Amino acid sequence: MALTNAGSEAEPVEQSSHPEVEQHSTKVLMLGALGVVYGDIGTSPIYAFREALHASSGGNVADRGDILGVLSLIIWSLTITVTVKYIMFVLRADNRGEGGVLSLMALARGSFPTRSAIILAIGIVGASLFFGDAVITPAISVLSAVEGMNVVTPAFQPYVVPLTLVILAILFAVQRFGTGGVGLVFGPVTAVWFLAIGLSGLNHIIADPEILWAVSPHYIVAFLINSPDVAFVTVGAVFLAVTGAEALYADLGHFGRKPIVLAWLAIVFPCLLLNYAGQGAFVLANGGVVGHPFFEMNGGWTLIPMVVLATAATVIASQAVISGAFSLTRQAVQLNMLPRLQILHTSERQSGQIYMPRVNLLLALVVMMLVVGFGESSRLASAYGISVTGNMLVTTVLLFVIMTRIWKWNLWPAIALTALFMFIDIGFFASNIVKVFEGGWASLAVAFAIITAMWTWVRGSRYLFDKTRRNEIPLDFLAGNLLKKKPQLVS
Repeated sequence: MALTNAGSEAEPVEQSSHPEVEQHSTKVLMLGALGVVYGDIGTSPIYAFREALHASSGGNVADRGDILGVLSLIIWSLTITVTVKYIMFVLRADNRGEGGVLSLMALARGSFPTRSAIILAIGIVGASLFFGDAVITPAISVLSAVEGMNVVTPAFQPYVVPLTLVILAILFAVQRFGTGGVGLVFGPVTAVWFLAIGLSGLNHIIADPEILWAVSPHYIVAFLINSPDVAFVTVGAVFLAVTGAEALYADLGHFGRKPIVLAWLAIVFPCLLLNYAGQGAFVLANGGVVGHPFFEMNGGWTLIPMVVLATAATVIASQAVISGAFSLTRQAVQLNMLPRLQILHTSERQSGQIYMPRVNLLLALVVMMLVVGFGESSRLASAYGISVTGNMLVTTVLLFVIMTRIWKWNLWPAIALTALFMFIDIGFFASNIVKVFEGGWASLAVAFAIITAMWTWVRGSRYLFDKTRRNEIPLDFLAGNLLKKKPQLVS
């Protein structure tokens, strides 16, 4: 089973011909996808809206224009980047059921062999940036949830980092049970999480339905015009709402396209919109005081259960990039971009569900070092966006090649759609690249280490192959010598 330039390492498992069995399988995979694929983007409401309002207001109080502008930015970012780009287009660019930037690179490289070196370099950069994201996501997700205990009592502050390290150790320890097993355990918890945040937001929307006007994009234009000095920084914070979309594609091989699409459209997307709108309504109702709206809008007896549920959900959120890192590493090994590593298949039905012990250990060590080094989720937020936006930018470039070379689109529709995605991706990337010295260097350092390892292995393997070929005896020369002097036969 080898991933080639035109395909992945294995054919997808044949589905049952019985519709009842297939429907049951889809429901199970949807539940697993909730727990694995959407954990990351599903926990962004904990910190994304808060960070964006802090950036837009420059303090702890935001006016109505800032609130509606930020909310509108989040709504349309989720719609265009996730629903349109990834759900409608990128997920269709599967490589025999496998997803991820390396799978996309393999497709593009096979269709454009004359520039395969350029496509290879782009793929290596994209994959390396994903690994940079894979070490930041578990750290910021779990740390931000545990910090929610500070809302209950400030006395909990000294225990935030130690408890985060314990939770992360448990998370990486259970990876050996496989994506399917983890997903069946995490799925129901994540389903409850989405329903809880959706209902929490709906409660405040009912109290102030005018917040729904934020769906109009003219609030984005007004915000960018009225606050050009802070809009650039705010866009970088808004991007936190769509982090996880890149892991969505990387996890394609674990669950397949249909369960991932159905889970997004039926549960994840509606609940996210309800919660973000509810946070906006809550902040408006409290005179624009930002605070920590996600937890504060759950008053009374619901606060502590929401903190506990958020902690569980953010632990699960890390699963998306962890399983995505396994898939991406396997693809890199099969494309001879990394040395061979132990790969354990954990499912009899889904070939994409794997576990890689060494990758798991390395991720765990780097993630824990980041938690200890940064200490707070707000500091990690500055390190978060660069690698993710870079990965999305690479995906857009490769998707254009797929549109024109494999899907055989007309050039102008492909250019128009790519320009829309590129405009958004470049905007997000530019607003995050300024955070290099605030913490962004961490994810870039991880990405640079992966680029060095991949490029060294690729070049070294090529040199070794060339040297071996030079030492080989040409077949024609050998055949000619055998004709001139027949070998002695011993009876």
